[in-house]
Amino acid sequence: MPYKIALIDADQTLLDFKRSEREALSDCLASRGIPVTPLIIERYSKINDEHWKLLEAGKITREYLKISRFEKLFSEFGYTYDPESMADDYWNTLAEKSYLLDGAENFCAQLFGYVRMFIITNGTASVQKGRFNPSPIAPYFENCFISEEIGYAKPHVEYFNSVARMIPDFSPKETLVIGDSLTSDISGGNNANLDTCWFNPNRLPFREDIKPTYTASSFDEILRILLS
Repeated sequence: MPYKIALIDADQTLLDFKRSEREALSDCLASRGIPVTPLIIERYSKINDEHWKLLEAGKITREYLKISRFEKLFSEFGYTYDPESMADDYWNTLAEKSYLLDGAENFCAQLFGYVRMFIITNGTASVQKGRFNPSPIAPYFENCFISEEIGYAKPHVEYFNSVARMIPDFSPKETLVIGDSLTSDISGGNNANLDTCWFNPNRLPFREDIKPTYTASSFDEILRILLS
């Protein structure tokens, strides 16, 4: 099927969020005299992922997520630092950490001119804009749709419906949703009756309850799907 529109997730699909997260957290911990160890970095990442899953499910608010993840982290490691101050510092520092996954820039350059590209991302506007706008891939995209600004988050169908209304000449049958998250990107695309491509470079196991239209383990595979 010839696709004319690609709705592409940002973090861990194009942007290297894991590196941004690791560096931002390390900077904020070190400034408080907290030893930066692989254990505390790994534990924060897991706590953060759990909180975002709850947010996607509508079980917590964005403001609760922002502070609660540090409350939990400090509690587990026995630190008494102010989680709200930590959350603010982390938010600001994360916005300055802009990195691409290997191959992402070349992928966007090859796709540009053949398929209209749009970013679809959950997150805070200041952080996502701070990381995406300075990126060399930004000029390839017509728009960047951030959940905080939309008012809904992936995988809710309202998010995708809002995005569709803001794209001129949007055609559902000619649109492909691309992302690394089954629960956010693929489930959301399915909810909106859009074709989906699960970007799965680590070859994670499938889930029976969430079925993508396509699966790709590399940017080259996605290009073949879009440009065939």
